[in-house]
Amino acid sequence: MYSMHYKQLSYRRAKTWYPVIDYLTCLECGTCVINCPHSVFDSAKIPSPVVLNAEFCIDHCHGCGNRYQVGAITYVGDDTGWNPPNGMGQIESTPHCSCVEPSERTITIDYLYLDLKTCDRCIGTDKALEEVLLTLTPTLRLAGYDVEYRKIEVKTAELAEQFQFLSSPTIRVNGWDICSTVKENSCGCCGEISGTNTQCRIFEYNGENYEVPPKELLAKSIFQAVFGIPKGKCSCES
Repeated sequence: MYSMHYKQLSYRRAKTWYPVIDYLTCLECGTCVINCPHSVFDSAKIPSPVVLNAEFCIDHCHGCGNRYQVGAITYVGDDTGWNPPNGMGQIESTPHCSCVEPSERTITIDYLYLDLKTCDRCIGTDKALEEVLLTLTPTLRLAGYDVEYRKIEVKTAELAEQFQFLSSPTIRVNGWDICSTVKENSCGCCGEISGTNTQCRIFEYNGENYEVPPKELLAKSIFQAVFGIPKGKCSCES
């Protein structure tokens, strides 16, 4: 109900251009919220895309719609001939917003973490992800894709807010968190360092919880984000 409330609010506030969400199609992956640089969406409602600041949207920007593969986003006032992606990861036209220009031939893998010196989960996930990318990158390049791997140490609260960082570690493929729901449990390594009961992320796969994501999960999630449509709300569920 809150989604419809904010949707109606955005109609009253906007004048010429803003996104409209089809909530029946939306997978609530959080991709549009995370990748919008104009603070159009309510970050407190993530992963649900709730339009809070419609007037902040930039005229003819298709940034969130181009990144969202299932085509759940359209725009009021759109006379550009742009169409929502067809569900196969293809971008129908070039976005007009210069600050958001995702390339349909580039796969960006973001690894966001708090510590790579002492936290076994961050270290183990980093190693597993590097090994998977070492195997997959030649195949993806053979298919015509460039692969960009970025390690991002979230050192400050400002960086956490900038990247919508909810839990450590986090892995995103083209802005899509491989597990859009956050599940955590107590992390002994981080707890010993901080002297508190620190919670770190766990990854669910095939009905089991893992502190370090299985390589099979990572490989499937990357291929699914590039070539297919995420099934359900979380790609960790097989």
